[in-house]
Amino acid sequence: MNKLQPGPSKHLRISSTLFLFILLLLLPILASGECTCDPTEEEHDKATSLKYKIAGMVAILSASAIGVCIPVLGKSFPPLRPDNDIFFMIKAFAAGVILATGFIHILPDAFEKLTSPCLKGKVWENFPFTGFVAMMSGIITLMVDTIATSYFQRLHFNKSQPLSVDQETGGEHAGHLHVHTHATHGHSHGSDSSSSELLRHRIISQVLELGIVVHSVIIGISLGASESPSTIRPLVAALTFHQFFEGIGLGGCITQARFKRRAVVVMTLFFSLTTPVGIAVGLGITNIYDENTSTALSVEGVLDSAAAGILIYMALVDLLAADFMNPRMQSNGRLQIGAYISLLIGAGCMSVLAKWA
Repeated sequence: MNKLQPGPSKHLRISSTLFLFILLLLLPILASGECTCDPTEEEHDKATSLKYKIAGMVAILSASAIGVCIPVLGKSFPPLRPDNDIFFMIKAFAAGVILATGFIHILPDAFEKLTSPCLKGKVWENFPFTGFVAMMSGIITLMVDTIATSYFQRLHFNKSQPLSVDQETGGEHAGHLHVHTHATHGHSHGSDSSSSELLRHRIISQVLELGIVVHSVIIGISLGASESPSTIRPLVAALTFHQFFEGIGLGGCITQARFKRRAVVVMTLFFSLTTPVGIAVGLGITNIYDENTSTALSVEGVLDSAAAGILIYMALVDLLAADFMNPRMQSNGRLQIGAYISLLIGAGCMSVLAKWA
């Protein structure tokens, strides 16, 4: 501390001179580390890369299908039924995975792309588009969520209203009729509540799949367009686990939505095939795709930002908040602790994968 006092000004001058000298030496290094907007010099081996890509398509497809089918087919297995406590912990784990995907995997990629010096135009430099797009994506998701829910609730209410009016005009007999219709037609307040909850689950599952699919297509194309085995190997392994965990989360939402079998099959196939199809598209455009072009960076950055906003909103609002504020969770301390641990494990596992993908 004494060296920094005003007395020994000679030491300060020497320190300042050395600092400036070191800074001058580092300037060329810093400049050389900036993006040149040219393809990076990596190990290129088309034959080996093709083998890894094909193996990756099979592995990712299998992991996605298994992950999303575990909760869907688990209805016949008591511990995995939506009315079981273990299902709450599985959903908390999956919500942690989805939350970490948005914050740790997608959002940093979007920042990197939309702040790249390869982007042409000052508009990208003068405004934080990544945060703005993610924020607007979350707001739009909220709007879609609430508008769709209110619309279908009004639609359901209008269909059941004539029966309710007739019931209300019949005095005590109407009360008896109300109970009777509850047993036969399901037009009671309890039924309306369960219908509303079922509707919420269906909207949640569809919006969640949209957010996952957007990112899956982008990462699939990037992997398929790469010709560096050293890049593809760890990415395939990480994406396999990535899709497996996300599949569990999506499968849990699909299970609670109680779609018809055809809709379940379509949503399951759509999720499972998205990344492999993205890899196939990347294979087809390998010779013309350059991830350092201004167009590629801006499109990928905006889509990644939008996907991050959707997933973060869905994880926090529709998955975590809905389950942790559930009366069943609130009245069960052991279940809360188990759900907290599952949430942290899910977020932790997905965060560790960021080292490779």
